[in-house]
Amino acid sequence: MIDRRSQACSVFIFICSLSIVTTIGQDRFPEEPGKPELIKVCNGCHDATIVLANLKTPAEWSETLQNMADQGADATPDEWRLIQQYLDSNIAMIAINKATADELQATMDVTSEVAAAVVKYRQEKGPFKSLDDLKRVPALDAAKLEARQARFVF
Repeated sequence: MIDRRSQACSVFIFICSLSIVTTIGQDRFPEEPGKPELIKVCNGCHDATIVLANLKTPAEWSETLQNMADQGADATPDEWRLIQQYLDSNIAMIAINKATADELQATMDVTSEVAAAVVKYRQEKGPFKSLDDLKRVPALDAAKLEARQARFVF
């Protein structure tokens, strides 16, 4: 039979392990505005790192956040806005051949003029097939593209 001291030690070790895993997962989130709100609101029901396992477009993230709110997730309107912006600019997939200029502006961290130039280039030259194709768009920052390359869907 396990004594109470052993049980208490086991529970303590489990809680510490869970805390370490959660902290490590949270460290995978870029340090940008909206991260604290994401961690606070999402950790209320589940580990926030589930966000990293779900590939979604900005519209799909918006729907997910609405579902969370409908199910009782507690956040202010400003927190929801910051979380949506954070997801759009750091996590959301970038459907480069389907996204509107507004979606590109939000997901690629570019000005409205640059986002419009991407759409215009795509309309004139056809769909992008690779990151190299995308780099041909004038005014796009290659470093920004490379930083987001895992998020692009061609």
